[in-house]
Parts: sequence; C-alpha cells; structure tokens
Amino acid sequence: MSDVAARSLDTIRTDTVGSLLRPVRWKEARRQLDEGKLDAAAFARLEESCIRDFVSLQEEIGLDVITDGEISRLNFQDSFGLAVSGYDVSSRGDTVKLQEERAAGGSALRRWDIPDLHLPGTAVSHRRPVSARLKLVRNVPLEEYRRVAAMAHTPVKVSLIGPDRISQRFAYERSRSVYKGMDEFLADVVAIQRRMIGELVDAGCRYVHMDAPGFTAYVDEPSLEEMKQRGEDPAENLSRSLKAEAAVAARIPGVTFGLHLCRGNQRSMWHREGTYDAIAERLFNELPHQRFLLEYDSPRAGGFAPLRFVPKGRVVVLGLISTKVAPLESVDELRRRIDEATKYLPLEQLALSPQCGFGSDAVGNLISEGDQRRKLERMVEVARLVWS
Repeated sequence: MSDVAARSLDTIRTDTVGSLLRPVRWKEARRQLDEGKLDAAAFARLEESCIRDFVSLQEEIGLDVITDGEISRLNFQDSFGLAVSGYDVSSRGDTVKLQEERAAGGSALRRWDIPDLHLPGTAVSHRRPVSARLKLVRNVPLEEYRRVAAMAHTPVKVSLIGPDRISQRFAYERSRSVYKGMDEFLADVVAIQRRMIGELVDAGCRYVHMDAPGFTAYVDEPSLEEMKQRGEDPAENLSRSLKAEAAVAARIPGVTFGLHLCRGNQRSMWHREGTYDAIAERLFNELPHQRFLLEYDSPRAGGFAPLRFVPKGRVVVLGLISTKVAPLESVDELRRRIDEATKYLPLEQLALSPQCGFGSDAVGNLISEGDQRRKLERMVEVARLVWS
C-alpha cells in the first residue's frame, strides 16, 4: 500500500469495531470441534469459507475498511489472552458452550452483572494472576490478518485489546512473586504488544484498532468503587493506562491507530455507564491515536460537548448505530445527530460506525444477520450523503 493510501485510512468515513455475528454453521462446527467430533483441518476449512463470506459482505456494502469478523475469537479479548504464556489459567480452555453459559438469561439493554472474574478461566476475559513473566508465544492478530488479507481487495484492519483492560484484568495481588508492581507488568505488556504490531506492519497491515472498553470504568461509579475496595487509586490507574496506551502506539509511521471505547457488549447488554466528560481532555490529548471510535447510541454516553477537546487532525468516529437492538436507525436521525456533533468538531474530523461489535463474543448480540447487514448498509448510505 502506498503512503498516500496509508494516510487516507486516518480519515475514512465508515468504520466498524470489528466483530460480526458468527454464522450458525460456524457455531455448530465449533461445538463439534470443542467436543472432539470434528478435526481441526475440517473446521479450519469451514472457518475460512465463513471469512470469505464476511469479506464479500463488507466489500459489497462498500465499507472503507474490513475485518475477518473476529471469527476465530470466542471473546474479543483473546487477541492478547491467547497470544501469551505466563498467566495462571484454566487448563480446560474456553468453548462455545461456556460462552453461552456465561451469557445465559441475558436480555437486551440492561446492565449486566459480570460473573465472578476470579474463577478459573481464560486470561483477560477473567481476572487472572500470573505464575511467570508474560511472553509472546503466538501472534493471534497476525494469523488473522494474513488469512483475511489474502482474500480482500479492501484495506483490512485488526483489533487488539488495549493495555488498560489487560491491567484491570490482572490479579496483581496474587502475582507479587513475579511482578513487583503494575508498572513492571505493564512494561512487559507494552513490549509484547509493540512486537505484535511490528510484525503486523511488516506483513502489510496499516490500520491497528485498539479496544479499550476499560476506560469507561473511570466514569462509572460501581467500577470506581471496585477499584477503591481493592485499595487502588482510580486517578493513578487512569494515568498509568494512558501512558501505556500511548507507548503502544508511539512512533510507528505510516500506520493508522484507532481507539475504541464502549460500555460493555454482552448479548445486547452493557455493564458501565457515564459520560466522557471526566476523561475526554486527557484521553484526546495524551494519546497519539488518529481515530477515536466512541459509543454514542444511548443516553448513557451523554452529549457531544467533550468533542471540543479533540485536537486538529484527529477523527472521532461516532458510534451512532446500535449493534444491540434490531430497529434500523433512520437516515434523518443519523444526519441530525452528526449535525449536532459538528457544533463541537468540524465535519471533516468526524466519521460514522456502529457503536460496538455485533459479536464481541461467540454468542453475539440479540439481532439477526439480516439486521446486521441493514445497519452496515445504512452506515454507508448516510456516510455518502453526509461526506459526499
């Protein structure tokens, strides 16, 4: 890709968070794989066929950048959890069945009380200690990128879970024999992620998307209270996370970095609320990312006033299209909300996306594949009208 093409990814007008609903045939095959009834090679062929369908879907709709739908991940946080050794994790691994049990009983648009994160389970998806220093053993996003890029005619982005969420899901109090403190732990996380990104860049990737759902913890009262009960200072946590996030994306020329913030996405539920106001100025000015993908589909996110802190040359991707419910947003409503945002940020510094992934885990949200397609089509339709 030329430098001009790489730079243009900074300002594309349509974007996605990355995950798509897993097809029924993929879920059935994955269950058979989990149960030992399907061999890995047969499953890999089926999964590759599903990815080809995802590529066709996104390119037919006309998205500016596409993904593999994060189809191989049972949970979006597997981008790091499955990439490293050192965590004290459950030996049984994760399965579609366990993901479904975790989300059982969920209904749309209610606060989700996360199950006990201290139980044995996968790293980052659960709050786990370490038994040894972290080491990169498998570059999961690189494997995903190479597979989908070979099929695509459109630029491909990859997503990685950011260091803030990794730090929040690190049981440091049970890991002091390995890491003396959070600074030492995050130094390893940053080094590992920069190596992962370097390998992605060498393979041709020019858009790296960092998932940072943990930043909304700093505006959510129950989450702040949990930090305090563990003896933590939320302000210190935020400063440490901003420093680590900035270090991951620093000094990598020719690559677009996006940062996504949301309030949770589990079977159409959410687990945090609070506006961006308290963190916006620091977030937009201390991080080098060119694109900020912000959830703006509900009153939980507040208004657009925090966008006044966005520096020139950066783009805010307005997550106005809900992935949690089926009703399709109207063209007029989306145009009206974009117009509201221009009171605080010029139109050339705005773009449009769904507010989160359609399937942040293998279970997915309570909408259909048809709903998903219509919402992506509506996004492209509105973007062409607004930024023509």
